Amino acid sequence: MALLSRLSALSPKPRVILTPLSQRFWAGYGCSSIRVADRPQGHEGCLSNISSPNVIRAFSTDQDLSIKKCVPCNSKDLRAMTDDTANILIQRVPGWNLVNESGVLKLHQSWKVKTFVKGMEFLRLVADVAEAEGHHPDLHLVGWNNVKIDIWTHAVGGLTENDFILAAKINGLNLHHLLRITPTNK
Repeated sequence: MALLSRLSALSPKPRVILTPLSQRFWAGYGCSSIRVADRPQGHEGCLSNISSPNVIRAFSTDQDLSIKKCVPCNSKDLRAMTDDTANILIQRVPGWNLVNESGVLKLHQSWKVKTFVKGMEFLRLVADVAEAEGHHPDLHLVGWNNVKIDIWTHAVGGLTENDFILAAKINGLNLHHLLRITPTNK
């Protein structure tokens, strides 16, 4: 079965992004590598800086990111994603924003918590997830009740799929009891 037809079976209208990875890097991390004879021609989303055209990783943007696992950032093949790819994946993590700080693309979100202690509990819950994933965001408790999180892959100076996976896992945390409730109509 051809690669494209296998990927099309994942969803009625899948968006598939192809990124280069070495087989050595993904071995043992539960992620699949797909071997192809050569790089697909004219495929939207293909990166031009493929260092090993015979090994690529395909992931569907329709897949739930919160069930995926972050992978180690110490591979020489890991590259920051393009703005176009980030703009596609940002749709998979509601509430997060793409920000560009001095040429570095990051994910950002802010929350207001009930109290300073609730803010510390919020950060602890996020830190537990980050530690389990081996991917550590920049956590900020500003003032006494403003929690801010910036996620980006420091090792590549930009965004990778790991950042979106971590954002999705943070979105899945039960944090509502810590948040300040603001009436929508007065």
